Amino acid sequence: MREFIPNNLPLLKDIETKKILKKSISANRALAKLNGVAKIIPNSNILINSLALQEAKDSSEIENIITTHDDLYKASLDIKNLSSATKEVCNYKNALLKGFGLVTDKKLLLKKHIVEMQQELEQNDAGVRRQSGTNLKNTKTGEVIFTPPQNYEDIENLLANLESYINEPNSVDPLINMAIIHYQFETIHPFYDGNGRTGRIINILYLILKNLLDIPILYLSNYIIKNKADYYRLLQEVRTKDNWEEWIMYMLDGVEQTALETIELIQDISTMMDNTKEVIKDKLPKVYTKDLIEILFNHPYTKIDFLVDGLGLHRETASKYLKEIEAIGVLKSIKIGRGKYFIHVELYNRLKKGI
Repeated sequence: MREFIPNNLPLLKDIETKKILKKSISANRALAKLNGVAKIIPNSNILINSLALQEAKDSSEIENIITTHDDLYKASLDIKNLSSATKEVCNYKNALLKGFGLVTDKKLLLKKHIVEMQQELEQNDAGVRRQSGTNLKNTKTGEVIFTPPQNYEDIENLLANLESYINEPNSVDPLINMAIIHYQFETIHPFYDGNGRTGRIINILYLILKNLLDIPILYLSNYIIKNKADYYRLLQEVRTKDNWEEWIMYMLDGVEQTALETIELIQDISTMMDNTKEVIKDKLPKVYTKDLIEILFNHPYTKIDFLVDGLGLHRETASKYLKEIEAIGVLKSIKIGRGKYFIHVELYNRLKKGI
């Protein structure tokens, strides 16, 4: 199969059809509501940590890198003897948060930032493809479905064009642009590995860059998992049939559905925080502080060090507090190796359920 080289952006056609514009209005409305609802959680790190871990798991699952919630939560506590899949998922989370930091700091999303994220993801510095021979195959049949650009100069030129399109203002709705950018990046397929996961990180960073979200809390990977066949089919149909409308509708629908589901998750976490606060305030008034509640929701697993570092407590006091909170049914202790951890069972179960 001959290589396919996408046209430079912007598109030389009007893709803002009535159908797409109508859908973009409802998707933008859902996204704006999500951005507002996120503010009900006092500490944004609670959402960033929880949702970044969930996204890392889901985005990696699309590439058949499978881990469990339990392994993933343990991994973020620096517990040793992790599976290679869990390590890869953790690398994804780190790449995502690295990208968030870069975009927040630089107010740009440059090619060099994308390369840095991919290096964090893959834990190597192979960078942009220089050798030919990359093909995308059907995992079941082995049939070559698509051959991306093979020449290094072509890839570099396309990335330079994409960088300009991402960062320079234009009149197209940002959510429609996100769908165009995602297609373009996946079709350039600039890296030897990690293109799909890097492309999904770019989605969320673009929304932050365009001030549609303040923090990275909208992730489309779960939607893609549920509609995986359509995702790959529609990407390919843009290449073979110029079927932009269906592809953009698919992505806009993903934004709308995911935003509404994430709102529900945030509201559930907020309710849990309020309930936990009331229980501890009532039964352990000397233990209760606002900062303590935030620590208990920063991660499904809490350990003594979190209270020592976050509240400035002695280890003995921190241990005593956690045991008392366990005694009133908020936490449940477990031993992992030599360490003792306390699971916020209700939070754990809600995050495990996903969006």
